[in-house]
Amino acid sequence: MLEDARIISNEILKGDYRKIEFSAPSITPSVQSGQFVHVQIAQLKDRILRRPFSVCDVSDDGVLTVVYKIVGEGTAKLADLQPNTVCNLMGPLGVPFSIPTGDQVPVLVAGGYGSAATYILAKRSTNPGILLLGARSEDDLILIDEFEKIGFEVRVATENGARGIKGLVTQLLQSVLDEPGVENKRFFGCGPHGMLMAMGQMLLDNNVDGELSLDHLMCCGVGACFACVVKVKADNSDGWRYARTCNEGPVFKASDVYYG
Repeated sequence: MLEDARIISNEILKGDYRKIEFSAPSITPSVQSGQFVHVQIAQLKDRILRRPFSVCDVSDDGVLTVVYKIVGEGTAKLADLQPNTVCNLMGPLGVPFSIPTGDQVPVLVAGGYGSAATYILAKRSTNPGILLLGARSEDDLILIDEFEKIGFEVRVATENGARGIKGLVTQLLQSVLDEPGVENKRFFGCGPHGMLMAMGQMLLDNNVDGELSLDHLMCCGVGACFACVVKVKADNSDGWRYARTCNEGPVFKASDVYYG
């Protein structure tokens, strides 16, 4: 679906991280956790490709929230846009996370602003669970208060040891896998590709499955250009094939991903 969405607010969240709110009442009712919108930034002029952003949150009154980090020209231009500016949104796109039900306990493993892409999942889960949040430093830890407000326990790892344990988020994951009751936990991951590959292999080594958001560099967002492929298992001579993360993902079962 295409919608001309008016910017309600575009504010600093923390450091280089921003939170932008769009009025997008045609899109929000269909959004599921882990899906994304493709944003057209007209101010980029000759750079016509849309930019994909995971949806952080939606409201009943049609507000769609995206959390992003300024990392290049596209996000820098987006950060300059003022309220009432209109951006064309395409979405919601992609395969979403499944929502834990019953007595299942969600364990969300996030690297950096991967926490933004899992927030709706946390809100819609039947039970509060655990957020394992990893970052290079405290500057890259976001949305901790928001997760704690909805009852999630937040465990933190920073590479420089500024907050939480000193190390990688996969160390936190291993500690959860070693805890009793792992069979009642559901595992979800969103973050850098290397982190997700390590997470998926760890889950399978412990005879546990999970879901990984393998979002990749996207151009078209609809599966036409094959620019965003990742390897998944296949019943052929190679044992794998390329899958398009924009429409076959971004969420894949850990057991379906090819780790060779």
